[in-house]
Amino acid sequence: MYKIVACDLDETLLSDDRTISKENIEAIQKAKELGVKFVPATGRGFNTVDGTLKDLGLYDLENEYVISYNGGAITENKGSKLLHFEGISFEKARELYKRGLDYDVCIHVYTKDMVYAYKYVQEEKDYLAGRMEVTEIFDDNIDFLKGQEIVKVLYMNTDYQYLKGIENDLKEITSDLDVSYSSNRYIEFNHQGVNKGQGLKKLAELLHVDIKDTIAIGDNFNDLSMIKVAGLGVGVQNTVEEMKKECDIITKATNNQGAIAEVINKHILGTN
Repeated sequence: MYKIVACDLDETLLSDDRTISKENIEAIQKAKELGVKFVPATGRGFNTVDGTLKDLGLYDLENEYVISYNGGAITENKGSKLLHFEGISFEKARELYKRGLDYDVCIHVYTKDMVYAYKYVQEEKDYLAGRMEVTEIFDDNIDFLKGQEIVKVLYMNTDYQYLKGIENDLKEITSDLDVSYSSNRYIEFNHQGVNKGQGLKKLAELLHVDIKDTIAIGDNFNDLSMIKVAGLGVGVQNTVEEMKKECDIITKATNNQGAIAEVINKHILGTN
């Protein structure tokens, strides 16, 4: 029986209006009653997930967990207890920030507790409203963050091909980084070996669960590492087309139609 369900949030568990369907909530609660761990796995920080955990009945509970920052952190929900953390160096973050100034992108810099954004355009403000708090910055450097632990840097532009061009442009400085894409608008830079797949493996080890007894569900390329490593790798119907062939199964439902309930009902509860 599957013991862990690691699930992306944006465009996977969450509907486009940022809510969670009643069907998804009920299925997750039924799985929890069977002892299955439902683990949000997000590129966002763990301190942005509280609302989702409250909706799911998992907030501030012992022995329930979140994988955040694309695998850069694993926390226990009780008191947001940090179990694992791995970020990038200040020097690398500064280099990515400086290079980002040359592109048509909004730059995000994530610390453990804060998200800073440069060129924080209205389109990005609208997208992140209700998802997480962001502090806008205006300097052409991030020297004020020296000495702080930095988790990752990302660039935002809604043109995927433009972001692919940036990835090619930065190859000489990203050989020691994990580069991924999310939400059809971000290219993300984590420490090498830090991704959702490694986060899921680490959590499974901590809980003494065989990785074969895990399910991973997502919709975009920053979910691919966990989809490939899990016992069952699931893409929701709205998964980016180029990634669907990498998934074990694709749900009939989109993120707006109870895709998570579809997976849990079939593969854990055996009800459809």
